[in-house]
Amino acid sequence: MTSKEFAKKIRLKILDLVYAANASHIGGAYSMADILAVLYTNILNINPILPKDLDRDRFFLSKGHACAGLYTTLGIKGFFNLEELNSYAQNGSKFLSHTSHHVAGVEVSSGSLGHVLSIATGVAYALKLRKKKQKVYCLISDGELNEGSNWEPILLAPHHKLDNLVLIVDYNKIQSFGNVKDVIDLEPLKQKFEAFRWNVIEINGHDHDEIAQAFLKFKIVDNHLPTVIIANTIKGKGVDFMENKLLWHYKSPDEAQYLKAKSQLENFN
Repeated sequence: MTSKEFAKKIRLKILDLVYAANASHIGGAYSMADILAVLYTNILNINPILPKDLDRDRFFLSKGHACAGLYTTLGIKGFFNLEELNSYAQNGSKFLSHTSHHVAGVEVSSGSLGHVLSIATGVAYALKLRKKKQKVYCLISDGELNEGSNWEPILLAPHHKLDNLVLIVDYNKIQSFGNVKDVIDLEPLKQKFEAFRWNVIEINGHDHDEIAQAFLKFKIVDNHLPTVIIANTIKGKGVDFMENKLLWHYKSPDEAQYLKAKSQLENFN
């Protein structure tokens, strides 16, 4: 399966889950779908049969409200039977509406924003101390960079030369209360990370070739510094009436919207 085919499957399954559960956060799940597809198709050293293998790469999702995207990715990859996901966001289900570590392939429960980059940085530091070769990947939202707690590991990681750590910013420009630039403007974001001594790569977060090349650049970095990939994305990517709309941070599709979205996604490439 190519990464583009994978991304299409991710989007279609997310739609089914969110519609059936009357759940939220489809827009943010769609903005990161292409990144997840490339990571889990071509980049991560993981084994779905041995999800706790000590030699695995680690992927951390900090924007846990977009968990439908990660759950779907893990199910398609074979960490569990994809049909198990039909209980998503239902009472008693392990597939909670924010990422749960009880799901195979999920490293840590998340959703309280601003904490997971610190965990990922600690894991990268531990691997470095043990002279291990595994890589650590952490995906956060742009609005999450409002949290001061994120800037502590952003300062710490280059100090400890954590070239095994890559931070991916899902820069879809919309957060829970409006446009990022209107809530707390992050710009100039690239220069901020450069000032903190990170390798900075800016990409189109929906171009699979650019995404793959960015991760390959990270893997061969030789200046002993962490890398940040600023992925410019579109909230709701793949469904025209969801794209760049704050409403789809929260809204679940009704039947007519579900059918229209499904038709669009089946022809999406």
